[in-house]
Amino acid sequence: MSRSIAILLFDDVEVLDACGPFEVFSVADRVAERAGGAAPFEVVLVGIDAAPVRARGGMRIGVDTTIDDRRTYDLVLVPGGIVDAVEADGRVLEWLRRIRPTAEVVASVCTGAFVLAAAGLLDARPVTTHWEDLELLRTRWPALVVHEGVRYIDHGDLVTSAGISAGLDLALHLVARWAGADHALATAGQMDYDWSGAEHP
Repeated sequence: MSRSIAILLFDDVEVLDACGPFEVFSVADRVAERAGGAAPFEVVLVGIDAAPVRARGGMRIGVDTTIDDRRTYDLVLVPGGIVDAVEADGRVLEWLRRIRPTAEVVASVCTGAFVLAAAGLLDARPVTTHWEDLELLRTRWPALVVHEGVRYIDHGDLVTSAGISAGLDLALHLVARWAGADHALATAGQMDYDWSGAEHP
């Protein structure tokens, strides 16, 4: 069964936060198709509006649709970057709250955790973010249990990861979860990425 994946894009998004998981799911599809199977993932880049975003560092990235689209997704992934404007955007927070009940997984990379927290989607379960922002997350949302020293934390319906490159580990973990460990290892191998597949708490 193909799973639909929404990656939220916004101005000042961290490029690897968003494009790293995109690449993992894209390569996982390619690996499956080369083996004669169906692509297990469909990735949709979702913008706040239809204009291309200017990512952190200046890279421009186009979007496929916007948060006004009423479709639902199996995975909704919020990358990090400079998220102050995004976590204060009521339209984004309402979109996240609307699609949360029908999504199998909601995930964040890096400071994307701040956006999920602002939307009220994080709870008392352990979460993580970029090492530089751990204390700020604790300070702003003292009810959260914020962990350091882990690449990602998976609670089934909620997955958060540490900073930037940790999004690759999060995405490969989800490939393993949905398409099997061998498929995830083949994907990592195709990407020439050193990934053990070890579970993180």
